[in-house]
Amino acid sequence: MAESSKSFRCRIGIDVGGTNTDAVFLRGTRLVHAVKTPTTADVLSGIRQALAALLASTTVDQSDVAAVMIGTTHFTNAVVQRRGLSRVAAIRIGLPASASLPPFCDWPKDLSTMVNAGYEMVRGGHEYDGRPIVPFDDEGMHTAAVRIRSLGVEAVGISSVFSPLTAEAEHRAAAILAKVCPNVSITLSSDLGRIGLLERENVTLLNASLVTHARRVTAAFVDAIEVSGLKAPLFLTQNDGTIVRADYASKFPVFGFASGPTNSMRGAAFLSGKKDAIVVDVGGTTTDIGALRNGFPREANNVVDVGGVRSNFRMPDVLSIGIGGGSHVNRDPIAVGPQSVGFELAQRGLVFGGNDLTATDAAVAAGYADIGNREYLKRASLDPQLADAVMAKISERVAESVDRMKPDAEPLPVLAVGGGSFLIPDRIPGISEVIRVERGEVANAVGAAIAQVSGEIDKIFQNLDREDAISRARRMAEEKAVESGARPDTLQVVEVEDLPLAYLPGNSLRTRVRVVGDISGIA
Repeated sequence: MAESSKSFRCRIGIDVGGTNTDAVFLRGTRLVHAVKTPTTADVLSGIRQALAALLASTTVDQSDVAAVMIGTTHFTNAVVQRRGLSRVAAIRIGLPASASLPPFCDWPKDLSTMVNAGYEMVRGGHEYDGRPIVPFDDEGMHTAAVRIRSLGVEAVGISSVFSPLTAEAEHRAAAILAKVCPNVSITLSSDLGRIGLLERENVTLLNASLVTHARRVTAAFVDAIEVSGLKAPLFLTQNDGTIVRADYASKFPVFGFASGPTNSMRGAAFLSGKKDAIVVDVGGTTTDIGALRNGFPREANNVVDVGGVRSNFRMPDVLSIGIGGGSHVNRDPIAVGPQSVGFELAQRGLVFGGNDLTATDAAVAAGYADIGNREYLKRASLDPQLADAVMAKISERVAESVDRMKPDAEPLPVLAVGGGSFLIPDRIPGISEVIRVERGEVANAVGAAIAQVSGEIDKIFQNLDREDAISRARRMAEEKAVESGARPDTLQVVEVEDLPLAYLPGNSLRTRVRVVGDISGIA
């Protein structure tokens, strides 16, 4: 989608990677300046440093900055690294059905021990055709709420059988819980997932466990912006290539999972002008590969694993391999990654005077890049033949992964971005051309800066014809986008999917509509 300078005046985009924190300043559609600073262990000081460096390098009046967009790995890392998570109570509405597999039953043991504060089963829920299984048990829900209050938990996740069809039971449960436990954060599965009770429930409980952490993180981001002197509002990037207000992001942190790769893909499309392509983003630790469709990342349709937990909410279709600029290289036998020196590359890599042989050192020795000091490689006695063999190994892995991500046999271009894009070979089988995108080393931050606000609905409609179902889904998606901060007059549909469900009665149609629009109040 073409962005105009009128639709966003001046924006700052920031992306926090495992090795570098990138920040860019865009005026309209022009990239004014970019900085790349090492990611710090506490992340937040790295953001402050990047902002300070960016603002010091431009003569732009800070009052002309309309918005700041940040892409962060905080929420994904919290799950993967098992830190910063809250204990959560689960409420499942579905008795007398759905009792054989309780909440948290398929979670990794260590994560369940950390998060699971107990669960309550309540009578209610709906059949696949929208009929109640049994009447909702208000008294039973009140009793469950009282027991949850005694646990002293900060968060609760509520899921109900077939709530994507009708969320009535979840809303009734939430109303009762809010009266009994007014200080508890509540996450409803109908706001997040799709059909599939366990997977939808899982993402609900993950989200609930992250809400307190997300509030702290977004508050710290706001503080970092205020310290820099900026008065602009803060937005966080999501995993569909769009943004939401910081307060909304703190309610639904799971939508920030995998936002880094989507930022890079959107940035690659913007910088190259290509709407349909394979994007290969090489960072310091991993290479992320995804497909662009109409300028947006292709979405995964299968179950997604996050930190060992199966979930079914929207996620980009991205393949990550453990190869990056900081990847460790083993000499005999030759192996690259997945271990990486990460943000310590500038201290530990051979070309920087360190003692670790990395993929960057091999690329410099083989003539793929000119980084650091080549004299250090001579002192380390890095054999050029070894460097060539390492680069051949990397090329083979990249080519195999690109082929897996192609939508069909037709050749597509590859957009090479990221600070380690020099690792990508010039020719890849089945690819029309390899485009080394200008300023692609900061594509992730550019993707954050250009992002728009989205609204998405994935719902089953009954007793409606196809046009009416899509029209209703579009209105609901538009309402959701406006709630997230979009200008109503700029909304455009970017994706429509509909699937007749023959096994359901009542002319059932599963409809998914996604719309995007410009940020409200900054045009």
